[in-house]
Parts: sequence; structure tokens; C-alpha cells
Amino acid sequence: MEISENAALIVVDVQKGFDAEEVWGRRNNPAAEENIAAVIDAWQTAGRPVVFVRHDSADLDCGPLRPGFWGNDFKDLVEQRRGKGSGPELLVTKTVNSAFYGEPDLDAWLKGAGVRQIVIVGIQTNMCNETTARMGGNLGYDVIFPLDAMHTFDLAEGPFGWTATAEELSRATAVSLHGGGFAKVVTTAELLG
Repeated sequence: MEISENAALIVVDVQKGFDAEEVWGRRNNPAAEENIAAVIDAWQTAGRPVVFVRHDSADLDCGPLRPGFWGNDFKDLVEQRRGKGSGPELLVTKTVNSAFYGEPDLDAWLKGAGVRQIVIVGIQTNMCNETTARMGGNLGYDVIFPLDAMHTFDLAEGPFGWTATAEELSRATAVSLHGGGFAKVVTTAELLG
């Protein structure tokens, strides 16, 4: 796999609030955090750009992610790595799914740095990660999506009484993004190999 020298890593919403199982329910991929940490370490060691994205929710349904609440903070694996790389780093805050609708303007920052390739890791696979990947693809970025460096949760609130497990949602996201040409879906080992 060819990774450009200035490929930017976008670390989406790795926040403590997502540890609240009573809010989100059952999750998949217990190795997500380990893989996220490995990707951040590799990017920082290589001096590549890293973008940390934080969801500052105004929605009561995402209560733990609201500013001023314990769950808004980054998980320790992210907080311990912020500011440690030799490459450029950016903090983006957002109130919607896409990191491209945050502050400061992610697209402008990436284009200003000449970045054409992005790698997306974080939480949740089928929500903010997928939305960011779709927008990135639409904006012309070469998007890489290491599926095992993210996780999501079961959903029981679909239309027509439908439900989907976290595994089903992750698979649907992977097929849709990869098959639709929005992103190249890979594993962490493939990305770092």
C-alpha cells in the first residue's frame, strides 16, 4: 500500500463518553483502541500530520459528549499522545457527524498543507467515521479506512422495526465505502505494513 509522505491521520471522536455502555449499548471490535494507538504512534514517529477530532455535542441523546461533561474528554490513549509527534497537529471540534464541518476548517487546513491522502480511525465506524470518509471522497481526497482501528454499537432503532448488530453495521459501512469508491477499506496491519 502506498502512503504519501504527508498523508494526514484523522482521529475521530476517541472520547471517554463512548465507554458508557448504558448509553450506547454493546460495541464490536475490542481491539480498536490498541489499533488506534498503533496508527497514531506510526504517524507521529514518521512526522506526518495528525488531526484529533472531538465531538462537542449539543444533543441530549449524546449527553456524555457534551462540553463540560466527563465524557467529552479524549480517552487516555489519545490525550497521552497529543502534542508528541514531530509533524503538524490540529484539533478540530464539531457538533455534527463530519469532521469537515468542524472548527477550524479541516479541508482548508489539509489543502493548505498540500495533503491529498487521509486515513480515518476512531469512533463510530458507521456514523462520524463513515460520514467523514464520504465527504473526504467527495472532496477529492484519497481516503484509507482501517476498519479494525474503529468500532461502533448495535442499533435497535431502525425503520420498520429493523435492528443491526455492530458487526453488521461495520460490514455494511465497509462494503458501501469500498464498493462505492469513497475509500479503500484495509486492516491496521495492511496500513502499517
